[in-house]
Amino acid sequence: MEIRLNDIPEEIIHRMRDGEGSVHKHTFEDDYARIMILTLEPGSSIGMHAHNDNYEIFYGISGTGKVLCDGAEEPMRPGCCHYCPQGHSHSLVNSGAEPLSVFAVIPKRVDPPAK
Repeated sequence: MEIRLNDIPEEIIHRMRDGEGSVHKHTFEDDYARIMILTLEPGSSIGMHAHNDNYEIFYGISGTGKVLCDGAEEPMRPGCCHYCPQGHSHSLVNSGAEPLSVFAVIPKRVDPPAK
């Protein structure tokens, strides 16, 4: 199934998850997942948030920034992949001079692993 995210109308979210600035978002969503391109303007961020019922994957497309995950700081740049496992928290920050774009995938819900 081909998904043309750039053909999906853009949504602009101000202070996403209590972050700073604006995030431009193209989202495909069905019963199973949310698939997005997120673009953060310089100085913008997505606030710290937990993934208690799912996980998230970011893949850097353009620009530079950082991911804060469980107290650790990781670089985000083209070609970098960040994984926030279920039960963990993260934030995305554009610390560069250009827009930061990432491809993101979030499943709707993941049942906890069997013990």
